[in-house]
Amino acid sequence: MGNARFSEDFKRDAVHQITTRGYPVAEVSKRLGVSTHSLYSWVKKYSKSAEVNINDDHAAENRRLKRELARVTEERDILKKGHRILRERCQMKYAFIEGHRPLFSIRAMCRCLRVHPSGFYAWLKSPLSKRAIEDQRQTKLIKEAWDESGKIYGYRKLHDDLLDQGEACCPNRVARLARLAGIKAQIGYKRRPGKYGGKPSIVVDNTLNRQFDVDAPDRFWVTDITYIKTYEGFLYLAVVIDLYSRRVVGWATHSRQYTDLVLQALLMAVWRRKPTGNVLIHSDQGSQFTSMEWASFLKHHNLEHSMSRRGNCHDNAVAESFFNLLKRERIRRRAYKTREDARRDIFDYIEMFYNPKRKHARNGMLSPVEFERQQKMK
Repeated sequence: MGNARFSEDFKRDAVHQITTRGYPVAEVSKRLGVSTHSLYSWVKKYSKSAEVNINDDHAAENRRLKRELARVTEERDILKKGHRILRERCQMKYAFIEGHRPLFSIRAMCRCLRVHPSGFYAWLKSPLSKRAIEDQRQTKLIKEAWDESGKIYGYRKLHDDLLDQGEACCPNRVARLARLAGIKAQIGYKRRPGKYGGKPSIVVDNTLNRQFDVDAPDRFWVTDITYIKTYEGFLYLAVVIDLYSRRVVGWATHSRQYTDLVLQALLMAVWRRKPTGNVLIHSDQGSQFTSMEWASFLKHHNLEHSMSRRGNCHDNAVAESFFNLLKRERIRRRAYKTREDARRDIFDYIEMFYNPKRKHARNGMLSPVEFERQQKMK
């Protein structure tokens, strides 16, 4: 797909991953499916450098305040993680310090837990059993896999990650080590079902009829809209998901729920996938999906419309499930100052993590991109 078919926002988000988040160009190229030549040209065009001159006295004071803030923050985090062992024996405190050395400084942990550093170093010289050494090694691997997932995986997916690395371990062992290391899966929140009133609108048939398991790509897509809170107001997100691999093939954001929002998401899906046959696109009964513009777009792009029954979110469960993941694993862990901040974080989640990296139990613990690649090779 040529550069002209990528939106300006998409290009700026890709550049943001390289210049601000520090991803290598090759990694971004692999995850987004964009050539490195295009990425370098985007970086040259969109990135800007600014020189900031700060008064020396102010700079020194800022550095001092930052060091003080870092010290207080570190002590707070140490006490949050280690409050359960404050009354335990020194050996328990030493084990906690050893297990959290990658996160905190030894002296800070000793100061908070009221033990002397010399006692900790003396404890380190005592020989550990082979099992304890193996626990430490695999706990490190578990933490790395958890961090790579954005700190959202539970022990089952972490166990699968260790198996991918050639480790011999059982799920119960991973669960035990994860629990001791304070690693937990992100769990969502329950909501009361909404109430619906008024007369039913004239809609198309529910052709999909909850047949969410399909055997080929680009035959059945689902779409929906959700909202994200920011200090500027709501940001609305529309997505298009391929039921074959659960890959997000198109998405768009806007400050209003206009029909153009869902059309932009669907347009991205058509550009990216270029379906050759008839595609069934399933939605709910929102006004955006009953407009004349939506119907015209479907007619001109060989798309067939299917629609959920009124007030029945289970008919579009795959899209609802994706939004639940997005909010549980990313949005509810952030506070967005602007809509632009939220949009960039959504780009990072969908394009840099969910599609190329996030494991799906339905895909045999493969990401949507990897699942499609392996199926294509068969």
